[in-house]
Amino acid sequence: VQLQASGGGLAQAGGSRRLFCKATGIISDYYALAWVRQAPGKKREGVGCISPTDGAVYADSVKGRFVISEDIIQSTLYLDLYNLIPEDTATYYCAADVSSNYCSGWGPSPKKSPTDYDYWGQGTLVTVSS
Repeated sequence: VQLQASGGGLAQAGGSRRLFCKATGIISDYYALAWVRQAPGKKREGVGCISPTDGAVYADSVKGRFVISEDIIQSTLYLDLYNLIPEDTATYYCAADVSSNYCSGWGPSPKKSPTDYDYWGQGTLVTVSS
């Protein structure tokens, strides 16, 4: 399994950005795929997750501003970032959970951490200027 994230760069506060994650070696509509971010000097934070069972779920910090979607034919995961704020500055990673067909780190009774995944992309940096 390989995950290749791209699309990062500099954005203005209030602006938008689209991130991409190309997945190979995995049938993306069978498993949970996710975006995780890590801001400078901070712990990794689950941004959101998409799965055949749950659809898309989001962290409260990005709900209503970020959208996760996927193109199963192209095996590509997307993260659309809208209404960006400086606090969104982080390296964004895509990740896959091949042990589950739902977002087991999310919801009212998570089975694990929302940053616990089997496979990771290399990360793409988004910098939001005020």
